[in-house]
Parts: sequence; structure tokens; C-alpha cells
Amino acid sequence: MPDVFVNYRTGDEESAATMIARELARRFGDERIFFASNSIEPGSRFPVELVRAVEECEALLAVIGPRWAEVRGADGRPALRAEQDWTRREIQTALDRGVLVIPVLVGKATRIDRTVLPDDLLELADCQYRRFDHRNAESDLTALGDTLARLLPELGAVDRDARAVRERSEAKSREKPARDTGHTRMRTRDVEQRVRGGVGTLGDLSGTFVNEPQGPVNTGGGHQYNAPHFEGDNTGVQFTAGDNSGTVHQRFERERRHSDDGR
Repeated sequence: MPDVFVNYRTGDEESAATMIARELARRFGDERIFFASNSIEPGSRFPVELVRAVEECEALLAVIGPRWAEVRGADGRPALRAEQDWTRREIQTALDRGVLVIPVLVGKATRIDRTVLPDDLLELADCQYRRFDHRNAESDLTALGDTLARLLPELGAVDRDARAVRERSEAKSREKPARDTGHTRMRTRDVEQRVRGGVGTLGDLSGTFVNEPQGPVNTGGGHQYNAPHFEGDNTGVQFTAGDNSGTVHQRFERERRHSDDGR
């Protein structure tokens, strides 16, 4: 069952109607858009198919160009005035059903003149319209599709453009933590390289620095920073930073040079 019926008049902006139907079919699916030249299979009885589609649709787009009310039938009279005119019958059926009817004014077409409408189509002049201009085709088609997706929840649920936007947004969300993790690793590696290389005025920072809640620990043979600084021979000497309260524990292990003199 089609959701949207694209109504147009032969001899007046068929190309615009074709573009509209094609774009809506791309966005919402072929089966949801009825366009007579594409939707009626060869051999099918077109009067039956037209009536069925317009009676089942949720919205009808009446594509109206500058010649819409001027095109004449075989008898030389305006086609719009003939009761059996299919363009007129389709719109009338949709209005009688109370479904959404949106006039789409193409190019230089102005607001619908009530004086050219037969009595059973007068309500069409009161329907809020949308515009379509070939020079702004992309933006006008997008706006029309957005309107239908908003007004018809069934279309909104299958909107391919909206799904593509969501997928791009989700992809960006997944990429951001990965980028942040990569930046953190780079910063950590840079700090480690600076510490190990003795950058700036730190001097010789060879050794491994471990950051713990109790304070930094230098397990190497060089000077210890962020703690009291001890000069001299550090061979066999272990310096351990305390709990950052200013207390430093020292353990000296040296061979007794003179075991007999008590030193």
C-alpha cells in the first residue's frame, strides 16, 4: 500500500512530478510512493489501480505548474472542468477521504486561484502548499521529504536519509573515545621520553619513576626530585620518598671500612 500518491497533469510539469516521485522513492522506498507511470504494471487496468492507490494513500501531492488549469482536453475545454478528468478525480477522492493533501507549486505557479477551480476542488485552495523550483531542486526536495517524514510516522520510520545521519553520528561517537585514548597514550609516552632524557634543568633523570599516592620513587642511581636531595656517593643507598608530608626515610647500607673502631 503506497503512503504518498503523486498527482500531476499531463502537459504541465511532468518533469517536476517525475523528479519528486523519484526522490521520495529513493528516500522512503518504491513501494511507498505511487506514481502512475512507474507504479502501474503493464497490462493492469489503470482506472482500477488509480482508484485503489488514491483510496489507500495517507497523503496526496498535487503537483501544480503554471499551465495546470489551462491544459485543454479533447473537446477543447479546460481539462480541469471535465468531471472524468483523472487529475481532478484523484484530488477530489483524497479531499473527500480527509487525507493529507499538499499542493506543490512549481516554478512560477502562484497560489491557487479559487475562481478556476470546480466546486468539488475549492478546498484545495485552502491547503497549505510547498514550492518546487528546478533551480533549487535539491533543497526543495529535501524540505518536502522532511515534511512528509514528520507528518507521516510510517515514512519517518523508514527514512533512509535520517538513518544515514544517525549512523554517521554514532560512528563519530565511537571514534571520539578512540582518539582521546590515542592522545592520552601519546602524551604519556612524551612525558616518559622527557623524563628519561633529562630535559631542561632536571639534569640526569636516568632510572624509573613510579607515581604512587605516597609520592614519587626514584629506583635508579641518579638524583631524586620532589624529595630531599642527598649529595655524595649513592652506591648502595636507597632513597624513598615518604607520604609527601616532608618526612623522608633513609636506609644506609655500607660496608664497615674499619670493623674494629666502631665506626
